[in-house]
Amino acid sequence: MTAPGQARRLVAAGRPRHTSAALLSAHGPHPVELAGLLNEVTVRLLDRLAALAAGALPGAVRCSVALITEGGPVTVAAAGSAGETCDTVQYAEGNGPALEAARTRTLTTSDDLGADERWPELAAAARTDGIAAVFAVPLDVRRHAVGALSVSLATRGAAGPDLLLTAMAMAGQAEVLLGELLRREALTEGAAVDRAVGVIIAQRGCGVQEAYRILHDSAQRLGLDRVTVAERLVAAAARDRQPSS
Repeated sequence: MTAPGQARRLVAAGRPRHTSAALLSAHGPHPVELAGLLNEVTVRLLDRLAALAAGALPGAVRCSVALITEGGPVTVAAAGSAGETCDTVQYAEGNGPALEAARTRTLTTSDDLGADERWPELAAAARTDGIAAVFAVPLDVRRHAVGALSVSLATRGAAGPDLLLTAMAMAGQAEVLLGELLRREALTEGAAVDRAVGVIIAQRGCGVQEAYRILHDSAQRLGLDRVTVAERLVAAAARDRQPSS
């Protein structure tokens, strides 16, 4: 169980982590490495937001932050002394207050989660975790992602206006930071794809459009996203260029 104020990432995007030392080179960071670093910074920001909300919102026994990017898995960070079962069930079932807020981009509340007919699959988990009420504030990072800041309470009843306004202010600040991080990550990911296309052209002697098609088909065949395949291809090409010892 997660200790109060200690954030823990439940589900992470499938990017490898990169240390700061790995980014140091005579020519600056490689686009693949920079994308990995930006992804790691994004995850850490979600961790910090969950921990900050859990410590700053009166009556909150758990705060979780979900972020959904196009074509990627749900990334969830959480902090608090209770509610882990509820989070696990919600994201496994693909239905619950946080996901509803993310999909509809509206504030979603439940004054009694254990008796809420909208999410019967969460009733038992709410009773087990001691979660009475919950509200979820949407995160809308335009052109990049949607998500929600979800706050679980130990007492039934509607959350007060001050509590809602504080949570909404936190979410608003997070949207600004996430928007800039995801914008930069998208730029570096595009550079990784372009480099991979260059590798394919050099290896196969094909045209640009054909190289993009090969990359797309490879990603589908492997069941991976195009950027991950591009990163692996560029890394493999770099290893092949290294002189043998």
